[in-house]
Amino acid sequence: MEERKGRTADASKCVHCHICRENCAFLKKYGIDIGDVLRLNELAYHCFLCGRCSEVCPVGIDGRQVVRDMRRRQVSGDGGAYVNKKYKRMISEKREYLYRNYRHVTEKSVLFPGCNFPSVYPKTMKMLSKLFEEQAGIGTVYECCGKPIADIGMEEQEERIVQGIGERLSAAGVTEVITVCPNCEDYLSGRVPVKVVNIYEKLRELGIGKKIPGGCLMFRPCPDRERGRWLKDIEFFLEEKCEPIKDVQCCGLGGNGGVSEPELAKGFAVKVKGYPDTVYTYCGSCSGNLTRNGCKKVRHVLPEILGTGERPDTVKSLINRMRTKNL
Repeated sequence: MEERKGRTADASKCVHCHICRENCAFLKKYGIDIGDVLRLNELAYHCFLCGRCSEVCPVGIDGRQVVRDMRRRQVSGDGGAYVNKKYKRMISEKREYLYRNYRHVTEKSVLFPGCNFPSVYPKTMKMLSKLFEEQAGIGTVYECCGKPIADIGMEEQEERIVQGIGERLSAAGVTEVITVCPNCEDYLSGRVPVKVVNIYEKLRELGIGKKIPGGCLMFRPCPDRERGRWLKDIEFFLEEKCEPIKDVQCCGLGGNGGVSEPELAKGFAVKVKGYPDTVYTYCGSCSGNLTRNGCKKVRHVLPEILGTGERPDTVKSLINRMRTKNL
């Protein structure tokens, strides 16, 4: 993916002010800055790619892109041997998405829930798909956007996945993709030849959904931390403005970093668990992983807006994802 506007992926610009280190549990653990490229390269697969370092860097270094580039070079250097061994199961599922289903694709608009929301919220997914079909003639496509493959540095496979998605959508006459996952929206925008919008924009447009009563704490997923575009659309469905959680940098799944840093990943969940009130989020991956790690008060805003009240199914998540192939 392209660097954010006004940022650079040139780590040599680092002034070693240690601000990134102070704001990132991974960098702090190893006592390094984004500019410590030799050590960072050794630890590239320990990074959560959450972008926190990029947000706080005073000289505009896109630390997330620095690490992505390192991963790509490593995959290119060993032909993918390391990642194919370390992430074998994930790659076997995502490289050629096993549960792809385009049988309900429609012209113009299509719902694109991604791979994680349907796996942890199957009842809400079924209801949402039915609502869109009945009220707006909008079909549903079950597909993985390719970001998990991109995050581990498999650049050639990443480009092939995105190109394939674009070709399938164009062939079906799709001009608008409605994403349920912030990662899918962030990753596909500008890379597929169709307009990409978020589910909350579309719900408001169609007049679907109820408001969530009272104020709430909001755990923002990584791709929406800085710009907050999804959060602005979600606030229409909140009776009171939410209070974003600022002291937890990731749910633990970001960039597949939790594979190498399980204790750091659990530490993020422990912080969220420490909040006494219900914590809302708008990412299926975040709600599922935080719940899996003991945060039972985490709620995804979409089931609340649609009135299903569904809690994340972390026990049968893989089975739920497999079922999307035959819906």
